Amino acid sequence: MAEGVRKDEEFSGTKPVEERHRFDELRLDGWMREHVEGYAGPLVVLQFKGGQSNPTYRLDTPGRSYVMRRKPFGKLLPSAHAVDREFRVIDALGRQGFPVAKAYALCTDDAVIGAAFYIMSMEEGRVFWDPTLPAQPPEARRKIFESKIETLAKLHSFDPEKIGLGDFGRPGNYFARQVDRWTKQYRASETQHIPEMEKLIEWLPRTLPEQKRVSIVHGDYRLDNMIFHATEPRVLAVLDWELSTLGDPMADFTYLLMQWVMPGLAGADFKALNIPTQEEAARVYVDVTGMAMPDLNWYFAYNLFRLAGITQGIAGRIRDGTAASAKAMESAKRTVPLSKASWEYAQKAGAV
Repeated sequence: MAEGVRKDEEFSGTKPVEERHRFDELRLDGWMREHVEGYAGPLVVLQFKGGQSNPTYRLDTPGRSYVMRRKPFGKLLPSAHAVDREFRVIDALGRQGFPVAKAYALCTDDAVIGAAFYIMSMEEGRVFWDPTLPAQPPEARRKIFESKIETLAKLHSFDPEKIGLGDFGRPGNYFARQVDRWTKQYRASETQHIPEMEKLIEWLPRTLPEQKRVSIVHGDYRLDNMIFHATEPRVLAVLDWELSTLGDPMADFTYLLMQWVMPGLAGADFKALNIPTQEEAARVYVDVTGMAMPDLNWYFAYNLFRLAGITQGIAGRIRDGTAASAKAMESAKRTVPLSKASWEYAQKAGAV
């Protein structure tokens, strides 16, 4: 129990800005005076501990606090770290009353701080890094999970055209595009030969499921990518929209369900903890959306393949010296186990 609470503390909160993530704070202050409505300095800048992709900062002023997310400095993979897309999606969703931070302003001029960035509101609340929620009473645990699942169902209920995001993703089969994308990202960052990844790269494109509908897809919908109300078991803001696009809602839904078999929840005593089982979690989502339950094996193989592509990207950034977190090394080591686990699900789905 104590270990989980320590984990929440280790990843949450801020630290002084690391030397390699520093930028000209005076230039940022000047830019915010011009572009952020109601902004008034002086400005104090801290860096968030969690997150290893786009460096994220807390900006404190006497009147209010903001959050800045920026692209990493240095060599980047094509299409990665698109903070302009993140800004666009939270701006559109915020206008619909969906729980996201308020989008204030986007800067695509590298001359201001050395990379593109955007400013959003600082939402005060709780971030849970341990999915067993060790510090929460049993009745709150179930409600926290239900709020998380219902929020995803709400995201998938929006018609992208109607909220100004009709061109937020390319047409065609989402899983086909994603398999192609993560194959390319994996190849661009490849540091070793992994036989299971080679088999998956060949098998996944041949066995794509039919896409039944298109919705906004978050792309990394996990408990620690949301802020909960300080005292109530409800989602205040969904964070980290870097991988969001238009696509098959089954991608987010099955990624959510995968979390029950991943480190953190795998092997947990759901009854004792009062956390929904995987089947109960699926039912909450299905009841809100009316979608039918698919066979999960192909989707689980895909989700693990994608995670392997992401962790290999982190390994590539370590190699190139642009990874943004002490946890990056730990993540990079997961590529081989994720590839093996993905191939096991592929075999359950009929791969030979």
